[in-house]
Amino acid sequence: MSPRTQPSASTGPSAAERFAAAKIRNRSRNLELFRTDLRFDLDPFQFAACDALDQGRSVLVAAPTGAGKTIVAEFAIWLAMRQPTAKVFYTTPMKALSNQKYSELVDVYGESEVGLLTGDTNVNPRARVVVMTTEVLRNMIYADSDLLDDLAWVVLDEVHYLADRFRGAVWEEVILHLPTEVRLVSLSATVSNAEEFGDWLQTVRGDTDVIVSEDRPVPLEQHVLVGSKMVDLFDSSGAAATNRVNPELLRLVGGASRSERHGGGHRGGRGRGGYHDRRGPRTEKLHRERIAHMLDERMLLPAIFFVFSRNGCDQGVRNVLRSGLSLTTAPERNEIRETAEYHCRTLLDEDLAVLGYWEWLEGLERGIAAHHAGLLPAFKEVVEDLFQRKLLKVVFATETLALGVNMPARTVVLEKLEKFNGEARVPITPGEYTQLTGRAGRRGIDVEGHSVIQWSDGLDPQAVASLASRRTYPLNSSFKPTYNMAVNLIDQFGRQRTREVLETSFAQFQADRSVVDLARKVRSQQESLDGYQQAMQCHLGDFTEYAALRRELSDLERTNVPGGREASHGARAERQAAITDVRRRMQRHPCHACPDREAHARWSERWYKLKRANDKLVQQIRSRTGAVATTFDRVTDVLLELGYLVATGNGEATVAAGGRRLQRIYGERDLLVAECLEAGVWKDLTPAQLAAMAATIVYQPRREDAPGTEHALPRGAFRPALDETLTIWARLDDIERDARLAGSQPPTPAMAVGMFRWASGSALDDVLRTLDLPAGDFVRWSKQVIDLLDQVRNAGDEDLAQTARRATDAVRRGIVAYAAV
Repeated sequence: MSPRTQPSASTGPSAAERFAAAKIRNRSRNLELFRTDLRFDLDPFQFAACDALDQGRSVLVAAPTGAGKTIVAEFAIWLAMRQPTAKVFYTTPMKALSNQKYSELVDVYGESEVGLLTGDTNVNPRARVVVMTTEVLRNMIYADSDLLDDLAWVVLDEVHYLADRFRGAVWEEVILHLPTEVRLVSLSATVSNAEEFGDWLQTVRGDTDVIVSEDRPVPLEQHVLVGSKMVDLFDSSGAAATNRVNPELLRLVGGASRSERHGGGHRGGRGRGGYHDRRGPRTEKLHRERIAHMLDERMLLPAIFFVFSRNGCDQGVRNVLRSGLSLTTAPERNEIRETAEYHCRTLLDEDLAVLGYWEWLEGLERGIAAHHAGLLPAFKEVVEDLFQRKLLKVVFATETLALGVNMPARTVVLEKLEKFNGEARVPITPGEYTQLTGRAGRRGIDVEGHSVIQWSDGLDPQAVASLASRRTYPLNSSFKPTYNMAVNLIDQFGRQRTREVLETSFAQFQADRSVVDLARKVRSQQESLDGYQQAMQCHLGDFTEYAALRRELSDLERTNVPGGREASHGARAERQAAITDVRRRMQRHPCHACPDREAHARWSERWYKLKRANDKLVQQIRSRTGAVATTFDRVTDVLLELGYLVATGNGEATVAAGGRRLQRIYGERDLLVAECLEAGVWKDLTPAQLAAMAATIVYQPRREDAPGTEHALPRGAFRPALDETLTIWARLDDIERDARLAGSQPPTPAMAVGMFRWASGSALDDVLRTLDLPAGDFVRWSKQVIDLLDQVRNAGDEDLAQTARRATDAVRRGIVAYAAV
């Protein structure tokens, strides 16, 4: 190569490259302006997503926790604010996230430009930027609210909540029914089927770019704590294969996993999931306070200990406090106390002892706290605030924190790799592991994050390594039509058009894709069936018929085992006669004399087994095709039967007066509430009794909950109203099951006594003792009671509306009122 043509490091970009760069700059002037105001440069995935927004396209951004997805949403807001009237809705799955995002945006744009709608809170709803829970936006769409005017962008933060079996349908409803001109910014954790979800968004929303990043902003170092020794999970030697288990770990836990053994040697019990037969000495687990002390010595704090039970979280705090460990300095303790006192200033003095305030404060001052759903919202706010300010060093949390507010740590500790799912103890999934460890590593603070798995006897090192190395987190739809959804959509689109809309749901999109795969398999197996059938052809007669006789004989002989006690002598004699008859018919069949009979029989058996498998696949296809629309048809049939809809011919229907009421009632028991309002069952209740009835409707006890007894139910009108409510539920359950719908569990009045006493003015101590519930759970259920009372107020007659309003005021007091601020 001559000096003239040899490439040089100093050679600048070519003319074509300069032209391409200029074209991008010209196309992305807004993005270049936005970047000049940032303190950091955009990562490639952030640039790609923002560039798509700048071109007027919607985006789906799937990236790990802490990767900086929200900068894409901030660019959408920036774009809207450069237009005269354009608005942005920023939706989150939880009120805590909405509150946090509201505060962040107020700091940037000021209080006049930012609003907040969470059901509890209504602040500046006509602002240019409004933060809200996803349910609020769904309700707004169904009500055809004028707040949707000039809406340009909707941010769907944590859109992977679409897979949540209780609330996931709300995300699909929003995506399907937003005005077509609104562009979406969908932000998701890393999911393994982002392209599939993006294809669906492209189908129902138009131009949508899918941007996926699997790069953690802070690398994760994964460790295992065996006894008091912490070792790497993976082999870190340069020659090691990717994700190979650290040999030192194998030595510490007593040898290789079963999959790595080569026969012989010790044989133990049967393996199960990530467990294997135990070998070597038992490993003593290090106590929590000693782990905290070890992490402190190694400069690995702050840390989140993920514990899969609330009691375990509280016990973890007590363990560390009893050890005398303190992880804070005197100035930090002063700042912690000031923060806690500020956040809890509205709590009544007589409630502080009931809430365990002083013990909680002692833990905070020593840098230790718990975080779970049973915690009072005010306490959770303090924990989140202090942790984000690096004043808390150790937090014991349930897994909900991994999906919640922004609380990254330097280290994440997993005490167990299994959890109780409501029915049984099951191993955590690779996706859950990814979510939990996603909290490890603070961008801009840590050069690396750390995860620590506490070793338990019986774990399989290879299974643990596989769990920690896989990144499968599929996003599967949980969408299903509800009664409220049906009446709202039929009112807007008519029955046939609604059916077509629901067939575009992500649930049906996924079902249809699976049907394509199943159909391909059916076609492939049909070719094999044709080949088998050809091979079993007999020149003497119909071998399929002959093979059926052989199978019938075989089945009869299996059920006629000598000495069996399952049937009487007479029954066995009948079977023996049947055997003789079938054997006689088989021997008389022309194919019985075929010299190739057994060869034909082998092909016949293969054909029969494959035919059974293929028939099952065909049945699966039939059940999945139009599954969502079929459910909608059944829901519609129930509404027609009960008079909420009126058939108008040609398969269409209109919304009747009762349906208008149902349009304003949301929740799992929407139809039950509508029926009770229609029948006037609750019209004679006092405000406190109505609050107790609302608690009966919304409350769903956890398996470990043991709320108050039912023997002291409110007297007067409540008991007959409860009996009528349960009678209506039973009637609806029969109608639903007759319509081949799932039905529901009966309402439980287990919380009614406590809610009645609270709404009657009883002290917090008395109410919590009656219910035997943590304060946080009581507040959470109380807010759901208030939400239902608001719906009753909007849907009921004037007298009941006034009662509901007074009931709401009676419930929204004390710690419940604080939680609604």
